[in-house]
Amino acid sequence: MDTQADQLSAPTAGTPAKAQPRAVAPAQPATSAPVLEASTDPPVNKMRRRIVWATVAGSLITFFLMFVRFFLPRSILEPSSIFRIGSPNDYALGVDTKWQQQYRIWVTRTSDRLFVIYARCTHLGCTPDWKASENKFKCPCHGSGYDSEGINFEGPAPRPMDRAKVALDAEGQVVVDTGKLFSWPKGEPSHFDDDGAYIRV
Repeated sequence: MDTQADQLSAPTAGTPAKAQPRAVAPAQPATSAPVLEASTDPPVNKMRRRIVWATVAGSLITFFLMFVRFFLPRSILEPSSIFRIGSPNDYALGVDTKWQQQYRIWVTRTSDRLFVIYARCTHLGCTPDWKASENKFKCPCHGSGYDSEGINFEGPAPRPMDRAKVALDAEGQVVVDTGKLFSWPKGEPSHFDDDGAYIRV
């Protein structure tokens, strides 16, 4: 019986086998452009963008501050030209250089006077150095030399160094005013003996 069923289902010789239906793929919808998937920005790119914007903002702020600073008066950042340097008894005979860096002065005491030399070479404005071993001021720029009282004796300096105004206040402290300088112009009388050019000790 089984064999008869097999014979009925099996194709006989000479008869073509029926074509098996093929699976049809579903039709793809027609699109005019490819669909782009939304991509998330990697954290590295976000960090780079933040660094770039921070750099740009920092540069703009710096340029703005420089622009504002250009129009501000410079005097507000400069030290005052009037200041106190202590009592005359704080200074021994000779040259004291402790105020050179802060106020650009030297304090000189002789047997009867105390005066302040403004540390500026009269040649081109450089700051001389005090050479204690040679007992003289020596300008490092062009070799001008001055004695312990600031009087020029060698090099291209045309005249002695200037002296700042000095006075004693009510407490006996020496008050220096570098806004008022006493000079000894070349070929003219000296102003080193004028009132305010020294303190008698």
